[in-house]
Amino acid sequence: MSITLTYPCRSSVEVATVLPYRATTDPAELAETAPIMEPRFPDRNDGDDLIELLFFAYRDFVADPDRILAEYGFGRAHHRVLHFVDRYPGLTIAELLDILRITKQSLNRVLKDLIEQGYIAQRTGTNDRRQRLLFCTEAGIRFAEELSRVQMRRVARALVDQPGRGATDDPGEALASAQGFLLAMIEPEERATVRRLMARRTKAA
Repeated sequence: MSITLTYPCRSSVEVATVLPYRATTDPAELAETAPIMEPRFPDRNDGDDLIELLFFAYRDFVADPDRILAEYGFGRAHHRVLHFVDRYPGLTIAELLDILRITKQSLNRVLKDLIEQGYIAQRTGTNDRRQRLLFCTEAGIRFAEELSRVQMRRVARALVDQPGRGATDDPGEALASAQGFLLAMIEPEERATVRRLMARRTKAA
């Protein structure tokens, strides 16, 4: 049995909070009962449209660098590792594992390829010599920039090509809106971690 509380948001989307009903006052059991947010769009097709647009946008977003990576015999896993090591020099293996959420075995395989081909270098930690800090080589930096350039071009075009936007509209508004939407797609408990990571890049710049 469940209790559904439906209330309107400031947008046109209603959100229903589904609370599983339990006839108990046990604190431990009550703590396990978390609200489940069920979105209700005015039209079911609206939700399907967003899901499919995200799919197609991601498909084309990664297709651009995929073509470059294929020339080197690399895949998307190599791209992700190269991107974060390039943007956050001195990243540790543990930090990279937490960002990518892949197994250590998978990461080691990808790192082996990038290190052997001269795109990433490992250095011993200054405070903890057991640590291995990751840095891009000059070749790695150039490679990462080449991959980012095609993706940034697509993102920049999307920000100015949105229907209803005029040539004189502030692109910063579209950027802030896109950033807000993408951040909201991340699990709530992970958002602060992502913000802290991105702040490291901003400070380094």
